[in-house]
Amino acid sequence: MAIDYRHLTNWVIPDQRDRYDENDCMRYALSLGLGADPLDEADLRYVCEDAPGGLRVMPTLLACVGAPGAWATDPGTGINWMQILHGEHRMRFYAPLAPQAEVLSQTRVSRVVDKGAGKGALVVTERRSSDAATGQLLATVEHVSFCRADGGFATPEQPGDAAPEALPAMPDRAPQAELALPTLPSAALLYRLNGDRNPIHALPSAARLAGFDRPILHGLCTFGMAARALVRMACDGDGRRLAGIAARFSAPVLPGDTLLVRLWRGADGQGNDTRVQFAVWAQERGRMVLSHGTADIRPALATDDTPMEGMAHVGA
Repeated sequence: MAIDYRHLTNWVIPDQRDRYDENDCMRYALSLGLGADPLDEADLRYVCEDAPGGLRVMPTLLACVGAPGAWATDPGTGINWMQILHGEHRMRFYAPLAPQAEVLSQTRVSRVVDKGAGKGALVVTERRSSDAATGQLLATVEHVSFCRADGGFATPEQPGDAAPEALPAMPDRAPQAELALPTLPSAALLYRLNGDRNPIHALPSAARLAGFDRPILHGLCTFGMAARALVRMACDGDGRRLAGIAARFSAPVLPGDTLLVRLWRGADGQGNDTRVQFAVWAQERGRMVLSHGTADIRPALATDDTPMEGMAHVGA
């Protein structure tokens, strides 16, 4: 069964409500490696409810909370789900996350792009995550799937959509900052407790069937660790200042790799800190694993009650 453009763009992904609490927030932060140094008070605020100022929440928690699951495995979509790769991920943040809340998530198929027969297709979903009690928009999440086996569906009557606006390439100059983040050999086994139980991240036999020598780390764990590095290098440890983050997945990470995150400030390298670019390497293997990274940074907040204004858009 091939993709039918009109059918897929009208595919109904049910709304969902998810509750999370302090334990979920701390588990997520620990799965990104926060708290590896228990004396680091900048990290402690994300992994201990009794830290000075109270528990803070990494904004990329909403990459997990509210995710619509494996909807593309339904044969009715026409997608060959065994050939799907997570191509890009883009998130915008509109309000800080409370340590516990109920989130209303509304997901729709926003684009279906035909790259051509033998070249695959892009299927893009957009998710709006709101506080279920107040209606406050918390984040939008754009998930770009590269469906390697599904190109060539377009017709003159249904040509498909234009591709999302391209993310910027890595600057051709030295980075202003870099940070090395070790991962544990058990990192994927810990991160899967956030909800993604795909066996290629846990079972060697499943990983081999998918073409890997061993289980690989979740792409969204790598994405979250990049956000962790940005919070450290560009936000003075305050995750509320991260207004948006987007990146392209370029290679798998193996649990135990050290992630080397490099950061470029501003489009011209002249110290503009409202927008930064980044890329991530698996340091020991010299392999770029996240490319085309970009993030928007808010000015420093005076207090915990300072309104979050001036959200700058990332990506689309």
